Amino acid sequence: MGEEKHGPTKASCSRWQGVRANLPHLLNAYCGHDLRSFQSFDGFMTLMYRPTDAAALGVARILFGLMMLIDIPEERGGGDLDFRWGDPSGCKFPLITGMEPMSYPRMGIVYLVMWLGALGVMLGYRFRLSGLMFVISYWYVFLLDKSAWNNHSYLYGLLGTIFMFTDAQKCFSLDACRNNDPQSKTVPFWNYFILKYQFFILYFLAGLKKMCPEWLSGYAMTNLSYHWVFLPFRLLMGPELTDLLIIHWFGCIFDTSVVFFLVYAPTRKIATLFACAFHLMNSRLFHIGMFPWVCLTQLPLYYSVSWPRLVWKKLSIKSRDSDAPVPKKVPNHVKQQTVSALSCRRRLAMTVMLSYCGLQLFLPYSHIITKGYNNWTNGLYGYSWDMMVHAWDTVLTSIKVVDNHQNHSLYLLPYAFVDNDRWTKHADMAYQFAHCIDRNIRAEYQEDRRPITNFSIYFDIWCSMNGRFLQRIFNPEVDILAARWSPFKPVDWLLPLLNEFTEMRSMIDKTTQEVHSWSNTSDVLFVADFPRLTLDNYIVPDMDNVTLTILEGSVEYRHANDTRTNHLSKGQSLSNIPPMFHHVTTTSASPSSMLYTYVNKSMKAGPTDDELAERRQSKPILPLWKEFNNRFDNYVRFLQHVGNSLLYEIYGVPMPRRVRISPSETTWTTE
Repeated sequence: MGEEKHGPTKASCSRWQGVRANLPHLLNAYCGHDLRSFQSFDGFMTLMYRPTDAAALGVARILFGLMMLIDIPEERGGGDLDFRWGDPSGCKFPLITGMEPMSYPRMGIVYLVMWLGALGVMLGYRFRLSGLMFVISYWYVFLLDKSAWNNHSYLYGLLGTIFMFTDAQKCFSLDACRNNDPQSKTVPFWNYFILKYQFFILYFLAGLKKMCPEWLSGYAMTNLSYHWVFLPFRLLMGPELTDLLIIHWFGCIFDTSVVFFLVYAPTRKIATLFACAFHLMNSRLFHIGMFPWVCLTQLPLYYSVSWPRLVWKKLSIKSRDSDAPVPKKVPNHVKQQTVSALSCRRRLAMTVMLSYCGLQLFLPYSHIITKGYNNWTNGLYGYSWDMMVHAWDTVLTSIKVVDNHQNHSLYLLPYAFVDNDRWTKHADMAYQFAHCIDRNIRAEYQEDRRPITNFSIYFDIWCSMNGRFLQRIFNPEVDILAARWSPFKPVDWLLPLLNEFTEMRSMIDKTTQEVHSWSNTSDVLFVADFPRLTLDNYIVPDMDNVTLTILEGSVEYRHANDTRTNHLSKGQSLSNIPPMFHHVTTTSASPSSMLYTYVNKSMKAGPTDDELAERRQSKPILPLWKEFNNRFDNYVRFLQHVGNSLLYEIYGVPMPRRVRISPSETTWTTE
């Protein structure tokens, strides 16, 4: 027998050498850069400081500033300044403990500074100062309230900061009108690189976050296929496959790959078409403000840096900027400069830029350090880029306040002191909310001249994430005021997600369809609970034929008006549960799971299927005029709020403020 040979063969070594030899050519063909520019820090720095036409960057600056001018009265809350910042008892959730908003009139001044900064960025007037005004005021408002965070809100702050450090004012700006030097029409290439890198992070990490069973199994965005934008796909493959293949699988593929196709010239146009369709569909599907439009306005960054001049030339438009000489294309291989010729300032700038790039890669996975922000999902929502990966359904929110001195308990409404329920899913915000409730109650006791005592606050919140069983998210037996919370330690009063029941989601779907087939008024509710905890469930009179069935574990059932106790184990049921409260205590050593089936008698008076279909047909598909009117009215309110703030600060004129009586009603007051 011959001797066995180990290691790479001569043919494989030859192929590898061929790949290495062709790698510089492949990289040059793909993105237009020579591989040798990335083989040393000096070569990379030379590439990043290559003079580049500022035309495309100038257009990107104008469009970004315009989008922010529209966004400030919308998602930043400028049109509802009185609702958001006018109530002194309203609870906020700042990132930095102890950070407090200014008074309502001064918050109006902050928004005015932000608006003027965005206007200056768009016009390119005193660009650095305008950028600084926008960035400081934007981040201040952003850090004041985590409950208003979204990934794209974080993106706007990053883009504003990046633009402030670029030379985006060198073209199509008021500042450029004062400078006729042709060399001033160029910017270092890193001005483009860092912006394109930021959008690469946006898309690519969002795609990586979607590479999880929750998304790829189709549980995140259920029933979204029934929206009219998916009508062609729904007719072709049905709603279930549309949800799975188009919304989930294609969404993941799009996010992870679109930037790679945008960088490569032969696929750039088709990738742009897909990106435009993707963002336009999102603008119809979700209430996410200017995010789709910001992404659309920055897509031209992946095209020629001189594309505005080329477009103007084709349209035969003459301007002072169009006559400016365009820098000649620099050869791909730029000779290495000596170390002594390199500027320390450029070295520092490149070091900071690379550190920023690394930080943006790390922050979405920083939950290994910031453990206090980890809940059922890891990381502080807002810079994790896990957009739409988790769908929450909050069914019950119980806020119990106990006066320990008088041994008296009261229950607050779920939206007391807040205007959204984001705090119910995050331990850090729940902790802040409890202390805000304590401050407000103490202030009320002091105002009524009642003796102030110590309080305890308990949260009993039932949520379902991505189609799982309803379960508690916080331990209802823990006084949140006395509990500990640290950004760097796990939250011990946070109850874990019951992953042992995750595989039962297919059963949930099947059972739900079966129960709904019984009648138009039959429904089902799936619940899971922890050992030794008690579910206090209230059956309203409108519910009939209520049946409790135990799926896993064992429980003890007791009705509020009955002293008898029923012991139920897996597979057993209890039918015709009467109205009012009943209590279900999990007695097994492992968590229990159960389901309620019932008939909702109030649904009988609801609209018929034909009436619902008629309503859908009468509803406009593209209510653009209505949206324009709403935004116009919002802008008018924003300007009124800012004007009232100025009048108050300068002349002391009392400020009118709307007061929300209920979610659908408002009234006015004067302060």
